[in-house]
Amino acid sequence: MMTLTPKSAPRVRRLTLSDFRSYAALDCRFESTMIALFGENGAGKTNLLEALSLFSPGRGLRRAELAECARRGGAGGFAVSIEVEVDGVTTQLGHGLTPSSERLFRVDRMPVSSARAFADHVRVLWLTPAMDGLFSGAAGERRRFLDRLALGVDAEHGARANRLERALRNRNRLLEEGVADRRWLDAAEQEIAALGVAVAAARRETVARLVALIAAGRDDASPFPWAEVTIEGELERRLALEPALAVEEWYRGELAASRRRDAAAGRTLIGPQASDLAVRHGPKNEAARACSTGEQKALLTGLTLAHAKLIGAMTGHAPILLLDEIAAHFDVKRREALYEELQALGGQVWMTGADPALFAPLRLSAEPMLVTPGCATHV
Repeated sequence: MMTLTPKSAPRVRRLTLSDFRSYAALDCRFESTMIALFGENGAGKTNLLEALSLFSPGRGLRRAELAECARRGGAGGFAVSIEVEVDGVTTQLGHGLTPSSERLFRVDRMPVSSARAFADHVRVLWLTPAMDGLFSGAAGERRRFLDRLALGVDAEHGARANRLERALRNRNRLLEEGVADRRWLDAAEQEIAALGVAVAAARRETVARLVALIAAGRDDASPFPWAEVTIEGELERRLALEPALAVEEWYRGELAASRRRDAAAGRTLIGPQASDLAVRHGPKNEAARACSTGEQKALLTGLTLAHAKLIGAMTGHAPILLLDEIAAHFDVKRREALYEELQALGGQVWMTGADPALFAPLRLSAEPMLVTPGCATHV
């Protein structure tokens, strides 16, 4: 049985930026577990959250090309550094892009191969306004959200998903070119089958654990309704009934049989790249996409809180949670309930908002910072 209490809670104690987005230079220290960033729209609050999000595998909360993070008018490239304290021990993590577009990663100033190394020290997850349309939007956005769920507990999942994407592109190219030698396609499909089943299995396991955690703490009266979560996909369905090797063999056969169809479509039509995340509002027993905008926001927030608990339970480290413009969308009652939930998580939370009054219930526990263009100041 999972223990829901994380063994440790990493804290960002220092954030240093150089030529990142709107910041030519910034060096800030932090003491609290709750950081409240406020300031006018466009001041650079989200930029600070984005800088922190880069310590998770991938492209950060905006999913921007890294070159876009370099400050306009700067020398090109950028550098972001954080000092993370865990159980009294401080580790420096660094991430940057050189003017020649070389991506750099550092742990205590020593080079590491990728952002996956940061997962040994900190896990980061986020909720942004851009995610508000998740349930009613395109399936691709839900698959990315699903992969973020899996990545939160399995730092290798992102690399597997990226390799699968490259393998699918390779097969599509071979089909488009009409390669006569079947051995090339056989090899490509063998790789896709192995990676596809691994990706589907990781997603399925994460969702199963999340569902179990949600069920254990289910409360119909909560302002953040519990969610029913399932994956709609053929590989995931088969993995619930058959061993992974049997599913892999079946998938390889399906790929070989569907070459003509996939060539006509210009893409591979079956596999985890075609799966979808299905979410229902538990107390109402209604599909999330059919719920009101406010209900969807509350449901997504509840799902994010559950994910944070799952990360803490499975990794032993409470994640750092980044919440962009979270409080403005809720009424006073739900806002206060949110703050109680966040404090109960035990991890460090970073929040943004235009109006400092939104954070008034946290005045005794939060660390307020005024963000102005190119600057962030404790107040």
